[in-house]
Amino acid sequence: MTSARQDAGPQAPQDVAQAPQDVAREYVLTLSCPDRPGIVAAVATFLAEAGCNIVESQQFDDRRTGQFFMRVHVETVGRGPELHHLRAGFASVGTRFGMEWAIWDSRAPYRTLVMVSKFGHCLNDILYRWKSGGLNMEIPAIVSNHPDMAGLAAAYGIPYHHIPVTPQTKPDAERTLMALVEDLDIHLVVLARYMQVLSDALASRMSGRIINIHHSFLPSFKGAKPYHQAFARGVKLVGATAHYVTADLDEGPIIEQDVIRVDHRLVADEIVRAGEEVEARVLTRALRWHCDSRVFLAGDRTVVFS
Repeated sequence: MTSARQDAGPQAPQDVAQAPQDVAREYVLTLSCPDRPGIVAAVATFLAEAGCNIVESQQFDDRRTGQFFMRVHVETVGRGPELHHLRAGFASVGTRFGMEWAIWDSRAPYRTLVMVSKFGHCLNDILYRWKSGGLNMEIPAIVSNHPDMAGLAAAYGIPYHHIPVTPQTKPDAERTLMALVEDLDIHLVVLARYMQVLSDALASRMSGRIINIHHSFLPSFKGAKPYHQAFARGVKLVGATAHYVTADLDEGPIIEQDVIRVDHRLVADEIVRAGEEVEARVLTRALRWHCDSRVFLAGDRTVVFS
């Protein structure tokens, strides 16, 4: 039987201060468990009796695996229950159905560490959308193996950590990175075109907590300048994939993908720019869904309540 998940993992951001006395609280419940009759009824009954009104509910029965997934966004009727009371009360429901579950304040942001190398298009898009309130996250730090993006980080007032990586220094660099993750209470790491392969040990330790973006030409065009390789072959579609990082390079569970059409009129540099635009767009969508706790890991796949 799986246990209730109340930590700061991939679907449980740190709690924020409770709403003022005259403002209704809003919570999000996520759960997964073996499918069986009565799950939805039990959840709805508990929430109603706890003084919560459902404003959004999504569910999915994965017949491939027999697992049931559910995300429920509620608001309290009047002042309503506090978060710790709601969690304590739901524990018996979770135990009865063998659920892996979490409940938190819907405003609770994900503390997110962004990693980048020399290409800043994804980082720039993330920072703009975060600053304008489009992403439910906090960004305590930016990490890079190059100094190039320090100015962009400074423009947004975010500490920039330059951690050079060579084959010889990689173990030390990853220890420094993990120390930052722990010291800053990081929930999520984003590889915003960070051009270093993370070790299997780090990927396993941070399972479900690292999101990567890459072009969708793989495995056709590997190595340096993939967009130029694609141009040479006359491709008609340019795409990007956002996924969770695993020990299998670029093969983790996919969160989001998109493509745009290109044709013979575009030169190689224009295809590069088109690729950068779709990469930024796909990564932002994946981050938004993750930070709204709409993404569930389901083995080698994901369930996304977009």
